[in-house]
Amino acid sequence: MTAIPLATTPAPAPARGVTRQLLRDSGYVLLGLPLALAGFVIVVAGISLSAGLLVTTVGLPVLAGTLYVARGLADIERLRLPAVLRQPRVRPEYLVPEPGAKLWRRVFVPMRDAQSWLDLAHGLLKLLVALPTFVLLLVWWAVAVAGTLYGAYDWAIPRGPDDQDLSQLLGMGDRAGARIVLNTALGVFCLFTLPLLARACALLQAGLARSLLTGVAEMRNRITTLEEQKRAAASAEASALRRLERDIHDGPQQRLVRLAMDLSRARQQLAVDPEAARRTLDEAVTQTRETLGELRALSRGIAPPILVDRGLPSAVAALAARALVPVELMIEPELGTPSGRLDPAVENTAYFVVAEALTNVAKHSQATSCQVEVTRRVGRLEIAVRDDGVGGAHLAKGHGLAGIADRVRATGGTLDVVSPTGGPSEVRAELPR
Repeated sequence: MTAIPLATTPAPAPARGVTRQLLRDSGYVLLGLPLALAGFVIVVAGISLSAGLLVTTVGLPVLAGTLYVARGLADIERLRLPAVLRQPRVRPEYLVPEPGAKLWRRVFVPMRDAQSWLDLAHGLLKLLVALPTFVLLLVWWAVAVAGTLYGAYDWAIPRGPDDQDLSQLLGMGDRAGARIVLNTALGVFCLFTLPLLARACALLQAGLARSLLTGVAEMRNRITTLEEQKRAAASAEASALRRLERDIHDGPQQRLVRLAMDLSRARQQLAVDPEAARRTLDEAVTQTRETLGELRALSRGIAPPILVDRGLPSAVAALAARALVPVELMIEPELGTPSGRLDPAVENTAYFVVAEALTNVAKHSQATSCQVEVTRRVGRLEIAVRDDGVGGAHLAKGHGLAGIADRVRATGGTLDVVSPTGGPSEVRAELPR
C-alpha cells in the first residue's frame, strides 16, 4: 500500500470570479427586459383575443396557443436561471395529450395543467420586476463607467455661463479639480458596488421566475428523491440483514453447533478414554478459533472500531493494507481530524464503498494494481476506486455493488461504475456532506 496525501486544489482568483459573475448577472438582467416585454405583449394580446372570441369556439384554441407560447418563453427563462442561481436546470413535467386524442381534447390539455397558468402569470408579472431592475442596473453601469473615466473628458464638456455642476450645488466650487474629484468618487463608488447591485437585481428577477416556473417542479423532484432514498435505505438495510443472517447461519452457527457436540462428546469420553477426550477438546479449541475468525470477518460489514475512533483515513488505510492487490491510496489526512471529520452516516457509506470496491477487485478483476482516491469537494465527498483488471463490473441485482448503490442513494449520493470488457474499471461515488 502506498499512501499519498492529496494537495489542496488552488482556488480560482477572486477578482476573476467576481467579474465573471458580474457579467452573467448583468447579461441576465439586461436581456430580461426585452424578453419580459415580448412575453407581456404576447400574453396580453393572446388573453384579449381569446376573451373577445370566447363567444365563439375560436377563443379556446387561441387561449391554448397563448399558453403554449408562454410555455416556450418560460423554457427560455429556465435555460437562463442556472447561471444566476447556480443550480441545475429544472423543467416541470407538463400534461401531454393521450395517444389518439381528438382536436378538442388536445386543446383543453394545457388548460388543465396548473404549470401552464403559472407560465402565463410569469409572462404578465415579469415586466413589473424586469423594468425597474433594468433601469437601475443600466444607470449604475453608466455612472460607474462615466464617473470613473470623468477626468479623461471633463475638458471636452461645453459649459455656459449659467450652467452649474453638481460640485457647485454641493458648495465645492466650480474648479475642474472639484468636478473631477466628485464625479470620479461617484464613479468609483458605483463601480465597487456594481457587483452587489447586479447580483441583487439578478436574484430579484430569478426569484420571481423560480417561484413561478420551477418551484412546483423542485418540490415534486424533492419528494421523488426522498421517496427513492427511503426505498434505497430500506433495500440496503434488508440486503445487509439477509446477507448477515445467511453468513451467520452458514458459518458461525454451524461451527457453534459442532462445538457443542464436541464438548458433549468430550464430557462422555472423559471418564472412559481421557486421550480421546483430549483430542476432542483440541478439535473444539480449533473450532473456537475458526469461529472467532469468521465472526471478525462478519464484523467488517458493520462500522469497524477504527472508523469510529480514528476516522476515515485510518479505516481506509486498514482496508488497503489487507487488500490482496497492491493499493495506492490518496486521501486527505484532515478527514481524520476532529474538525475535519464527516457526518457518521457519510463516513460509514464511504468506508463500505471502498470496502466493497476492493473486494470486487480482489475477487473478479484479476488486477495487478489498484488506486483509491478520496477527495473532499465543496458540498460533497468524491470516492474513486480504479484498477487495471479485465473489467465487466456492473450494478446488477445480486452483486455486492448493487447493495452499495442502494446505500449510497440512501444518503442522497450517486454511484457510477465504468468497467468495459477488457478494463480498466472505475467505481466512482459522490456523497453529500
